Formats: sequence, C-alpha cells, structure tokens
Amino acid sequence: MEPGNDTQISEFHLLGLSEDPELQPLIFGLFLSMYLITVFGNLLIILAISSDSHLHTPMYFFLNNLSFVDICFTSTIIPKMLWNIQTQSKVITYADCLTQIYFLILFAVSDIFLLSVMAYDRLVAICYPLHYMVVMNPWLCGLLVLVSWIISILNSLLHSLMMLRLSFCAHFQIPHFFCELNQMIQLACSDTFLNNLVMYFAAVLLGGGPFSGILYSYSKIVTAICRISSAQGKYKAFSTCASHLSVVSLFYCTMLGVYLSSAAPQSSHSSSVVSVMYTVVTPMLNPFIYSLRNKDIKRALKAIIGIPVM
Repeated sequence: MEPGNDTQISEFHLLGLSEDPELQPLIFGLFLSMYLITVFGNLLIILAISSDSHLHTPMYFFLNNLSFVDICFTSTIIPKMLWNIQTQSKVITYADCLTQIYFLILFAVSDIFLLSVMAYDRLVAICYPLHYMVVMNPWLCGLLVLVSWIISILNSLLHSLMMLRLSFCAHFQIPHFFCELNQMIQLACSDTFLNNLVMYFAAVLLGGGPFSGILYSYSKIVTAICRISSAQGKYKAFSTCASHLSVVSLFYCTMLGVYLSSAAPQSSHSSSVVSVMYTVVTPMLNPFIYSLRNKDIKRALKAIIGIPVM
C-alpha cells in the first residue's frame, strides 16, 4: 500500500498504562507528582549552577544542559498524558503524534550524547588532571554540545520524514501512553522495511557508539584510580564520577529493558510500563543523584534557599 492512500487516518487513540477507570485518578496523581518533581528538581540544578560562579566549569556546564534536556524530554510526554486522563479522552492527532515522535527522539539522543560527553570530561579530569583546563576549554565544551544538538536534530528529522511515507489505515489504537517510534511503525499497513532499517541503524550508531565511548572512558578511569596509592585519593577520584555513572547505568538499563520487552510477543503493556522508567523516573531521579552526592551542588542549593553555608 503506497503513501497517500485515501484511507489514511487523521488521529489515534492512546490506550495509556491502564484502561481501568478506577485507576485513572491514581495514575493522574502519580504522574503529576513525578512531573512536578522532575521539572522543579532540574530547574533547581540549573539555577544552582547558574548562580554559583564556582560551578562555572565544564562538568557543570554539561550537567546544566542535561537538566534542561530532561525537563524538555518529560514535557514532551506527560502534559499530553495528564490532559487525556483529565478530559477522559484518548485522542491524539496524526500531526501531534509526529511532533511528539520528533521531540522524543531529539531529546533522547541529546541525553545519550550529553552522557557520553560527560564521561569524556571525567576521563580528562581524572586521567589528565594537569591538562584538564587546557583540553576542556570553553570553545571545545560549546562545540561538543553544539555537535550533539545538530546530530540529534538531523536524526530526529530523518525519522519524522520517514514516518510521513507510511500509511495507517486500520489500527487506530496505540498500546502506549505516548507515540513511540517502534510502536507506530508496527501499526502501519504499508511497507515498513526501510523505516525499520533506518531505526535500527540509528539505534546502533547513535546509541551503541556513545555507549562504547562511555565504557572506554570508564575503563581508563578505573585503571587510573587503581594506580592511586592512597585510599582517600581513590575515594575522591571515584566520587567525582559516581553520580554520572549512576545516571548512565539507570538510563541505559531501562532503555535496554524497553527494547527487550518490546521484542517479546504480546508485550505492548509491559513495554509501556518499562518505558515509564526512562521517560519519567530517570529524569526525576537525576537531580537527586547529582545533588545528594555532590557537595558543591548542595552548597549552591543551600545558598539559594537561604541556609547559611559553612
């Protein structure tokens, strides 16, 4: 069936996490709470870094960008979901669905690239401390973030344009709480070979590539830490990258869980439940992980709140 079929539908129904009416108020309250925590938590991180001159370093510059991306990432999904629950409507238009897919892919890939850039930053800081400020200069930091955004935008645009060639003529229902690329491709009634090829190629290149870089960086970091003679020195070196390693592990493990669950037969519901982890839970936990394990962030937050800093 070719694109432009006259049976092309103009809207879909998002089935959400549950169709039980009694669970809707609970789901609404839970997701509203998590969304508010995510937004305010990441805004606090951004405010703390912006207001404290001691935090104007490459590591916190990347963290600032990561917090911004996390806010945008969840804002692409949760407000629409909450609106549908509140209005008791499951409808999302074809145009809105494409828009959601575009921004989801954009911010997800940006997240991946920022995590890999932060791993490189920790590699230079721990393995080459004397050259850190020379290597991680403002020009390079800005260039790394700019390249990450450009690649993410182009990749997202490619997937969105590829979606335009598909026809949806029978399946109105999306077994998810947002328009997810893989689910949408499965619902199409036209040939999806090229879409699947591009999707999996991009996943391997833009997901596996940065992840390999992260693994390489931390293998070098662990080797460098093992060479430190004093226990205090080892602890100090590891503590500077422990927060980032926790976020990387949480993000990639949940993403892997989504793809493994989606590969299993009759797993639409389980896939949507696991998706909550990387779309909502991980962005919500990031501010806690970075602030609770970081003395500089805690000092800046105390200064904002008005608590005397010792």
